[in-house]
Amino acid sequence: MKPTKHNGPYFVGVDIGGTNIKVGIVDDSGQTLSFCKTKTEVVKGVDTGIQNLYHAIQDVLSDCKFTMDDVKAIGIATPGTMDIPGGKLVNPPNLPTWKDFPIRQVICDHYSGKKTILQNDANAAAYGEYWVGGAQKAQSLVFWTLGTGIGCGIIIDEMIIEGRHSHGGECGHMIIQMTNGRLCDSGQYGTLEAYAGAKSLVRRCQEQLDSGCASSLNERLQEGIKLTPLLIAQEAEQNDELSNELIMDSAMYLGVGTTTLMHTIDPDMVLFGGAATFGGKDSVLGQRFMDRIREEVKIRAFRVPYENTIIDFATLGSDAGYIGAAGCARRASLKTDSQ
Repeated sequence: MKPTKHNGPYFVGVDIGGTNIKVGIVDDSGQTLSFCKTKTEVVKGVDTGIQNLYHAIQDVLSDCKFTMDDVKAIGIATPGTMDIPGGKLVNPPNLPTWKDFPIRQVICDHYSGKKTILQNDANAAAYGEYWVGGAQKAQSLVFWTLGTGIGCGIIIDEMIIEGRHSHGGECGHMIIQMTNGRLCDSGQYGTLEAYAGAKSLVRRCQEQLDSGCASSLNERLQEGIKLTPLLIAQEAEQNDELSNELIMDSAMYLGVGTTTLMHTIDPDMVLFGGAATFGGKDSVLGQRFMDRIREEVKIRAFRVPYENTIIDFATLGSDAGYIGAAGCARRASLKTDSQ
């Protein structure tokens, strides 16, 4: 028997990452009926990844005793770069074997013309928070997703800022250092990501250790443990001065980027999500991290936006991407139904 406590219509949300693909069936109120995760297996190529995606969709359908006929639309969230109106990936760094892949049409055709939409993964996660997460009461939102790099999604009055060339909201690549800037994996110098991304945190830490800086990290590395953001966070929680300073510097840089967007968009809310939030609100380190971001914004922002903009952690965690993708499919369906 199909679930009766959820509200149709139903939507499939898919969040494709370089390591995993997350798939969920989401109802009209944003509640998840079923969820599963599978491997992307990028090295095996796009055909393998897409087959894994199809199997995951079948698993969640079967779990709900649904067929695709019970689904109104499919939302796909992927990393950039992409052509959103054209429905294809262009040259996504995390999915190198998926270059120039027309993902929207391929999935649409596989499911006999089922309405399918494509969205940037950070935009989708932002929409998830806007729809049913921490920004439900906001009219406008800046959402930072902190991981290996830095993603961003911007929503203003229900509109996702995609931009004319599908590159709107790529704020992790704003320039915050003009002279002798650090090199970003994008090839640019001085970007926010080059200073505040998790990969940058490790690089900055290694530079400090190589220069002879004292830290409990030296002992951990001598034990053969790899230097990672998690290790740095663990040592910061144990009051290692270098580790704490590096994380607070990341927060400072994010405060600079946040201030820039507040002065550009003047949003109701700025939320931070992703794996590199150092435990978020449930962690003393995460709370210190957020306090440092707010402190930097207070120093730099105009008084009115600072006093009236909520700056906080997101609430949906790693579910934001697939829930937001389903929400984007729902949003597109509502537009079509109203025409």
